[in-house]
Amino acid sequence: MGKFIVSKRSNGEFQFNLKAGNGQVILTSEGYTSKANCHNGVESVKKNALHDERFEKKESKNGKHFFNLKASNGQIIGSSEMYESTSSRDNGIESVKKNAPDASIEEVD
Repeated sequence: MGKFIVSKRSNGEFQFNLKAGNGQVILTSEGYTSKANCHNGVESVKKNALHDERFEKKESKNGKHFFNLKASNGQIIGSSEMYESTSSRDNGIESVKKNAPDASIEEVD
């Protein structure tokens, strides 16, 4: 079972990481100015992870593969790590789709 970890960055912003059941981070958010906005981001991931078209598959300049999850308005809600292959990236997308909808939320200080 996946879980969202909500934490505060050193600059005072809040962020979340979605972790798969094995503890690996599969999606990371941008910084949010408030904890409430961060929780709204979590809910947006839970909702948008159900839609294939919300996953944007990308390749970095150095040839690594990653993806962004976007909301219906096109805003990026979360980004993946860098993967060596397209198949690894696609497995990451499947993991987000599987883990996000029912993931619990844990807050850490």
